[in-house]
Amino acid sequence: MRYMMLIYTQENAAERITPEEMENVKATHWSVMQEATQKGIFHGAEPLKSTTTATTVRVQEGKVFSTDGPFAETKEQLAGYYILDCKDLDEAIEWAGKIPSSCGGASGCVEIRPLAGLPPR
Repeated sequence: MRYMMLIYTQENAAERITPEEMENVKATHWSVMQEATQKGIFHGAEPLKSTTTATTVRVQEGKVFSTDGPFAETKEQLAGYYILDCKDLDEAIEWAGKIPSSCGGASGCVEIRPLAGLPPR
């Protein structure tokens, strides 16, 4: 089963992190990606740019509307994701525990969602 690991953290916390702490976070991500690749379960991972670069699209009465920014005000923002092929939720939880989700002393979280896959055409 493929799982998407959605990483949530506080964007403004990155402003309080030292360059050394940021390098440690990056190194930990690279380590998790390398380990998952070696086990043959890695399908992708990337950080997202700031929510200030986001655009939200809605369709209402057949018309497309777009607005700048995220659709909701929250304390934590979606910062990135991993896609891993795990045998079950327990293994997915184990991997999620390895993914760094805190910046500048602020704790974040990793949401695990199974991928439904696309239906056949």
